[in-house]
Amino acid sequence: MCGILGFTILKSSTYYNKIPSIAKELFTLSESRGKEASGYSMNNGKEIKFLRTPFSATELVKSKVFNEELINLTSTNPEFFSLIGHSRLVTNGYEHENKNNQPVITKNTIAVHNGIIVNVSDIWEKYPFLERTTDLDSEIISALIDYLVLEGKSYQEAVKILMSEIYGMSSIAMMFGNNNNLLLSTNNGSLYYSINSEKGIFIFGSEKLILTKLIKNQNLFELNKISQILPLKQLHVSNTLKYSCFKNSNENTSVEFKNSSIKKILENKKKVSEKAVLKNSSLEHHYVSVSKDFVDEVTKRINIINQLKRCKKCVLPSTFPFIKFDSKGVCNYCNGYKPIQIKSKENFLELANKHKSSEKYKHDCLIALSGGRDSCYTLHYIKKVLGMNPLAYSYDWGMLTDLARRNQARMCGKLGVEHILISADIRKKRENIRKNVVAWLNKPHLGAIPLFMAGDKKFFYYANLLMKQNNLKLSFMGENKLEATRFKTGFAGVAPNFDKNSHIYSLSNKAKLQLLMFYAKQFLSNPGYINSSLLDSIDAFKSFYLINHLSVNIFDYIKWNENTVDDTLINGYDWEVDVETPTTWRIGDGTVALYNFIYFMVSGFTENDTFRSNQVREGLISREVALDQIKKENNPRWNSIQWYCNTINLDWEGVVKKIYKIATLYHY
Repeated sequence: MCGILGFTILKSSTYYNKIPSIAKELFTLSESRGKEASGYSMNNGKEIKFLRTPFSATELVKSKVFNEELINLTSTNPEFFSLIGHSRLVTNGYEHENKNNQPVITKNTIAVHNGIIVNVSDIWEKYPFLERTTDLDSEIISALIDYLVLEGKSYQEAVKILMSEIYGMSSIAMMFGNNNNLLLSTNNGSLYYSINSEKGIFIFGSEKLILTKLIKNQNLFELNKISQILPLKQLHVSNTLKYSCFKNSNENTSVEFKNSSIKKILENKKKVSEKAVLKNSSLEHHYVSVSKDFVDEVTKRINIINQLKRCKKCVLPSTFPFIKFDSKGVCNYCNGYKPIQIKSKENFLELANKHKSSEKYKHDCLIALSGGRDSCYTLHYIKKVLGMNPLAYSYDWGMLTDLARRNQARMCGKLGVEHILISADIRKKRENIRKNVVAWLNKPHLGAIPLFMAGDKKFFYYANLLMKQNNLKLSFMGENKLEATRFKTGFAGVAPNFDKNSHIYSLSNKAKLQLLMFYAKQFLSNPGYINSSLLDSIDAFKSFYLINHLSVNIFDYIKWNENTVDDTLINGYDWEVDVETPTTWRIGDGTVALYNFIYFMVSGFTENDTFRSNQVREGLISREVALDQIKKENNPRWNSIQWYCNTINLDWEGVVKKIYKIATLYHY
């Protein structure tokens, strides 16, 4: 998730005078993994300095305090200089409260952490005598290490215990107040290092590419070998650059408590069984108070929506764009539907075996990991069923929810899969979203709603780039063709093409031109869209419709089954669901709750109607089941709507009131 980085350089090293430029470059390169906060800890063997800021790493390295402390600590003739740093993508803890930024510091341990500890509450509960002072999941790392060492454990043993307690994805770098060593550990392999003891330099970072660029840009010629810290391994590096690697246990290690007062706390501790009720439910919901007027308005509309004419075979209503019914009451979307064709599974195995690496930890494919159910199942299938060693990749454009991030952490941590996250300038992206939502609310058109999501489409561009950078010839994604939502382009005036069952992003050249003309008209008639998001909108169209999509879709080769996917994720990985909806679909994307609310209030249907209709056409569920499902799934997700509006700095109640004023496509 975040970027962690650092180095130790000896006074005798020919690179000692390059410390400022190495530090700045390493921070700047690591910023691709998170731009919302940053921090560091510096140690010259005589004193340790640290700083946490709610600013990007680029701003940090330009700051006066960073440069002055760097000069002061390297100019006092020390034997060595060490630094650990952090470039943050915010998950737990608001970054403008500086205590929630990193490094995390306790009495003797200073740590920077990349990942999410999804069971952090359970660990705090297990060790109730440890003091919690921040909202960070990362705080448990320093607190527990401090305690375990105080109890007589070695740092090697303490890290083993720590990593056995953690569920989720975690890569950690630590320095200590009582010795001058660096300690690094990971449970998914998202840590790389390069060391030359003779030349007096050791560096580390979250990605191989970061170190490759640093070595090239800084002319660090002696660092020609970059090594990965493998999953469940820890690396100790002394201030003289002697280093050793140890294996962590992947099983829970019991701790014998020596302190009698601690034993008493544990003996008297009450178990809260009610917690089990919330297992696998979203931790970010706090149940907003929704006014009776809002609820009553939804109820009135639902009563009318339930009376809409619907296809006799699927559940699409008469308000669906370009819909027509034949004499039997069956819609053209059913009559023109082409069943999904599954390719040979043998061909799939042949493709996988052709690219499968004979080396256990060498990456042999890329997997796009959004944190949603299909991408998570894809990661499981490629790793556990096909036995490949994937590199997981995510693009965070600002609307990836913490629930999705936690599920990414669960999957990558348990499977031991390296995870590369490319983070956009999230504050800028969210401001762009706000501008487009405001413009849309001032002149609403259902065809222009995809402008809310324009910022996420470079996902495809970066997937192609990462394949090239990591010399990978195979990329997988889990594109469920049942998710095809023709109404989004339909509302923009593009008629459906029933000639083939195509990809979601596949449009004819004529349709692409129609879509471009529609958006051009929207921009000309609504100047609010002419804002800083314009480049995002252009990039979105190019990335989604024009570039070559190189990924292999696993659901072209294996039949998608909702029960299999849900059961695998929830029971196999403790996958987290959203308590506001009975479906596991679309729960990791922060935009979904609002735009489906708009579609439902204005047109009387949502994405759920199209998805369930496609399941009916494939013979996976009955029409009766589909009708029952959409009645539950189309209910407003009020908490998620509020989260979305708050995140882009809009008054959520004001937004809902404006939506209620939009003219409906049904008689109301």
